[in-house]
Amino acid sequence: MRILVTGGAGYIGSHTLVELLAAGHEAHVVDTFANSSPEALARVRQLANRDFGFTRADIRDGEAMARVARDFAPEAVAHFAGLKAVGESVGKPLAYFDVNVGGTVALLQALQAEGCRRFVFSSSATVYGDPDYLPIDEAHPRRTTNPYGRTKLQIEGILEDLAVADPAWSIALLRYFNPVGAHASGRIGEDPEGIPNNLMPYVTQVATGRRERLIVHGDDYDTPDGTGVRDFIHVVDLARAHVAAAEWTGRGAGCEAFNLGTGRGASVLELVAAFRAASGQAIPVTVGPRRAGDIAASWADPARAARVLGWRAELGVAEMCASAWGWAARNPAGYAGPERNPD
Repeated sequence: MRILVTGGAGYIGSHTLVELLAAGHEAHVVDTFANSSPEALARVRQLANRDFGFTRADIRDGEAMARVARDFAPEAVAHFAGLKAVGESVGKPLAYFDVNVGGTVALLQALQAEGCRRFVFSSSATVYGDPDYLPIDEAHPRRTTNPYGRTKLQIEGILEDLAVADPAWSIALLRYFNPVGAHASGRIGEDPEGIPNNLMPYVTQVATGRRERLIVHGDDYDTPDGTGVRDFIHVVDLARAHVAAAEWTGRGAGCEAFNLGTGRGASVLELVAAFRAASGQAIPVTVGPRRAGDIAASWADPARAARVLGWRAELGVAEMCASAWGWAARNPAGYAGPERNPD
């Protein structure tokens, strides 16, 4: 199957690209490298021992998206491209709506014109907001506490309306929780620019000496140890779920949502302890104030993904932390620096 991957040089996109190629699919990547590195794609080629197409373009560029859709003629799309930091979105809401919502509309228009109607949207569990109950299933009311989440929610609404207007569309909304970890090779992983907005890259940067200590955003939540509880999911499990969803679009119809997680919550301090055990590194911690838009606890009921997609998370917190350390130890400066053999 020919699959277009937007944002394919990013953290989740690059891991999904590896899994798509391993499954025998043909791929074409669209990325701007605004929050990613060309080196990630070079390493994917080496890991997969297969080539794929690439176009450097912004998804908001309708003419560029039309050319890609016409020239590559994708049978399905895995859509990752967009801005994704909750905290940043609070300060820059217009940028988030412009890129995430406007870009998705431009992409969908190009695909519709070329007859491609199989679409996997990399959404987020943030569309559920502060949960009414746990674990969260797909029937949970949708709302959100931050502009990033509102862009995801708005895109989901657009896709649902599109599927009603044209029943030929087959759309999977993948609402995943907190991806962490890295490829087992240690050659691709999460490499955010500037100060990380997510927990694991911050922890790895402390472990490699790039940062002095981890700032934990609040320890007064109504959770067992006071820190936020999340459903952390290994990025490789998440990548495989995207492959399963892309294949499902050839069988399914309409617009369907799937929660992707392990079904178990772990607190920030639990993850830090597991990382210490996996890496042997001391991770100094300082407690800071709560971060705008954060919630106390969130974890998934992933039963529907197992039943419909045939997908289950297979890797636990220990594997998440070990693989994240493998990436960080081999690439202490991320993609910007030389690789080294940690042994």
